[in-house]
Amino acid sequence: MAKGKTKTIFFCKECGYETSKWSGQCPGCRQWNTLVEEKVSTAKTSGPSRSSSAREGRPKVTGLFSVSMEAEDRISSGIPELDRVMGGGIVKGSLTLVGGDPGIGKSTLLLQVCRHLANEGRKVIYVSGEESLKQIKMRADRLGGFIGEVYLLSETDIYAAADAVRAWKPDMVVVDSVQTMYSEEISSAAGSVSQVREVTGVMMQLAKQEGIAVFLVGHVTKEGVVAGPRTLEHMVDTVLYFEGERSAVFRVLRGVKNRFGSTNEIGVFEMKEEGLVEVANPSQIMLDGRPVDAAGSAVVCSMEGTRPLMVEIQALVSPTSFNLPRRTSVGIDFNRVNLLLAVLEKRAGLQLGGCDAYVNLAGGVKVTEPAMDLGIVSAVISSYRNRPVTEGSFIFGEVGLTGEIRGVSHVDQRIREGIKMGFSRCILPASNLEGLPEGLRSQISLFPASNVRELTEIL
Repeated sequence: MAKGKTKTIFFCKECGYETSKWSGQCPGCRQWNTLVEEKVSTAKTSGPSRSSSAREGRPKVTGLFSVSMEAEDRISSGIPELDRVMGGGIVKGSLTLVGGDPGIGKSTLLLQVCRHLANEGRKVIYVSGEESLKQIKMRADRLGGFIGEVYLLSETDIYAAADAVRAWKPDMVVVDSVQTMYSEEISSAAGSVSQVREVTGVMMQLAKQEGIAVFLVGHVTKEGVVAGPRTLEHMVDTVLYFEGERSAVFRVLRGVKNRFGSTNEIGVFEMKEEGLVEVANPSQIMLDGRPVDAAGSAVVCSMEGTRPLMVEIQALVSPTSFNLPRRTSVGIDFNRVNLLLAVLEKRAGLQLGGCDAYVNLAGGVKVTEPAMDLGIVSAVISSYRNRPVTEGSFIFGEVGLTGEIRGVSHVDQRIREGIKMGFSRCILPASNLEGLPEGLRSQISLFPASNVRELTEIL
């Protein structure tokens, strides 16, 4: 029998650093208050030595040119928006982590994928550690459309679930959620750093050995990241995040990491009674209800992966009676807004020191692309002067600290999206005029700007 003892160690939730003593700052990643206490069992096993076992089966070294490359056999999820984010479909033997706030629609989306695959005759297993079989059945009845059989398993022991999956050999497995699964070999509670890492390791080995597409549902912390060690995101092949408020209509599925496709792709969904419904034209939805001839409103074309997205930026600048003006931003980086306000005050001569400034990205989405800078600046100038931006204009460009307007990428796609949405004027960086096709120049009026002073004259 193996004999061992239990000892206490500390794991870092961010980088997985392990130490025997607690400290306020992690020695590995230098983050504060990230070390958590875990109890592990150290057992000495009696068996063949490492050298003898290594001699029995040494790993085989393979040359790069001798590796055979075959076309990836992807499985369609039945949801084109999800296929876009994942790079064209579900890859066999892949491990995907889906994270998001509670109630955002993670389980609903994956159950819709299970429905499509089951209706095509594929074998699907839904492993739930949070809900009973009746609860899953109630959600399936609400979604409707189930023709093929979806096999359910209510289990929290990861090894018991893995044995059941190996016996059935399905095409896809959903584990909901990774924080509720546990291993009896680890003494800590479910959801701890050690348990999450062990559960993910077991499912990764299952996916690679059996060629099964595995989806893991992950809880998120109040900061919006997946609960557990940061190494969890490094272990999986694809990381998908659901963004949006539960009270909002739209949900944005963003690909943060993807070993089988491009990152930063997004899929836009609308939550309805029958589940998540994909939005084919998100630009139209984002601009619905936009005010006409209103000061402080500007339309910006942002690029999310390979998709252009038209969004409205609203700004409200008003004098304040307090010594310290208030700055608020929703959907846009707060520090970026403060930086642009300082640029306007220094380079464009706007006296914003005695004004409150509120900036909002309408539609409930979050965009961090630098091309949004020119739209933020235009909305602030429009609100400050109480003069609306010329009707039919959309804007994109990056603003530097010296007030210069720098060029951005994917100019052709942005302009084509604006033309498709019915805009007649485009304010863009002067450096992006070079190389534009003549066909685009003739379809829309282009107004180049090289600095913020020229922008104020154009607006």
